[in-house]
Amino acid sequence: MAEIVREVMTPDVVAVRPSASLVEAAQLMRAQDVGDVLVADEGLLVGVLTDRDIMLRAVAEGADPLTVSARAVCTPDPVVIGPDDAVSTAVTLMREYAVRRLPVVEHGAPVGIVSLGDLAVSRDPDSALADISRADPDNDRGRPGTSGPAPT
Repeated sequence: MAEIVREVMTPDVVAVRPSASLVEAAQLMRAQDVGDVLVADEGLLVGVLTDRDIMLRAVAEGADPLTVSARAVCTPDPVVIGPDDAVSTAVTLMREYAVRRLPVVEHGAPVGIVSLGDLAVSRDPDSALADISRADPDNDRGRPGTSGPAPT
């Protein structure tokens, strides 16, 4: 079993600048097949922006995603963890702050992200959560009754 965050984190950081529009951020999420991006200014982490943030904090409020910035909608100053911290610390932080992902930061710069799914795969690779975490993110399209074009 992995002992430190570096062993379980996803090292590929997907980030946008604070002034990026929500459309730009959403397009990057789609292109990278992720549900969140880090918001970084001159290489330093300033926030986390999720697809849910875009929907609830902007679109549902009637804001124009072409003109609203990532900084305006992201969660600023997120809870972070270091790459050499214990995996058990990541678990504790996720429980304490009720978050599903933690940016991994070294000297203020994002170097990865560790998710609840990453921890599930590491701690219990045979669990349902681990199976779901390894699945194609668009897997729900393959559910019975959901294939083919949407009804009109």
